[in-house]
Amino acid sequence: MIISTDTTHLILLGLLLTMFIIQAWYWLGYYRRTAFAKVPEIAPGTPFPPLSVVICARNEAENLSRFLPDVLNQDYPSFEVVVVNDCSEDNSFDILGGLMTRYPHLKVSMIQKDPRFKHTKKLTMLIGIKAAKNDLLVFTDADCRPASPQWLRHVASAATGEKSDIVLGYGAYSEEKGLLNSYIRYETMFIAMQYFGMAMAGKPYMGVGRNLSYRRTFFFGQSGFGPHNHIISGDDDLFVNRTSTSENCSLMLAHDSFTLSVASKTIREWAKQKKRHLTAAAYYKSQDKLRLFIEPFSRVSWYGLLIAMLAMLISWPVVLFLALSRFVMRAVILKKAAAVFNERRLWFISLFFDIFAPFLTAFLYLTNKIKGKGRTSWK
Repeated sequence: MIISTDTTHLILLGLLLTMFIIQAWYWLGYYRRTAFAKVPEIAPGTPFPPLSVVICARNEAENLSRFLPDVLNQDYPSFEVVVVNDCSEDNSFDILGGLMTRYPHLKVSMIQKDPRFKHTKKLTMLIGIKAAKNDLLVFTDADCRPASPQWLRHVASAATGEKSDIVLGYGAYSEEKGLLNSYIRYETMFIAMQYFGMAMAGKPYMGVGRNLSYRRTFFFGQSGFGPHNHIISGDDDLFVNRTSTSENCSLMLAHDSFTLSVASKTIREWAKQKKRHLTAAAYYKSQDKLRLFIEPFSRVSWYGLLIAMLAMLISWPVVLFLALSRFVMRAVILKKAAAVFNERRLWFISLFFDIFAPFLTAFLYLTNKIKGKGRTSWK
């Protein structure tokens, strides 16, 4: 008999089918949009207004030396780069001073260390925003480099379209050897599939500070960082979560519009960064938190039910059909998305990551809840 008639078996099969439908809803309703998105080119005659790139840096001397020239050498008619040197104790000051002699469009603001006063990255960002002379602002990190000299042209092209208040970009990580690097790149790509896909579906909820743009007038018109000003993280995603709508967000998916960062070298370093991001996610809008919870919950439930039903040989032809259907759906969409995001050699190992990721994220979230109180530094 193909389908068992036992009541318990029918309930398990019903639950498995429900999880399959939920998974299909996310993969076909959201992630497919990113994977099959049409990548727009820069249209002839696109205006390139003056803009300001804002970078916050704390003890980033090596990264500023390596990556800042790629930002300063952008092929763009009129722009400035504002670096906020936040209480650095390395030789960032000397590095920036040397670069200022070579690049007149580099501007540096300093924050002096004061043991009586602790601040979040949002204050550093605010200083950079106020120091910028142009309305169109572009944000990246000190450990990032643009993937192309055309980066700022793609930002301007997106920012001068119909939806011009917020521009969401992709912040990739450079490919290196090792399982940790592969996992970081996979997770970064998967999260991008989520926030790009949901934005395309009219439900934008986050952006990444490694590649983000909005207008200065829009920032102050939305009360800046507003009710999230006291939170250590969230200078990027919480601002986007609070202010973005289906009518004011545009996206950048051209490879030349990406930025590249150096991924964490150790699990401890990555976990610290991940926990900081999870702290911000707790302050998302309720509907966004629910949407982001249902997908990994249904994924874990799917695998649990699938393993149990295959082990017990319950209605195995139907179960196997559902398993293969999800596998093919996921494989096709993920392969297409990997091409969109220019990520290589992630497809095969992503099957393991697909099972593993929700458990790891849940573990870090719970440890963050228990031990996360009392942090006051953004880096």
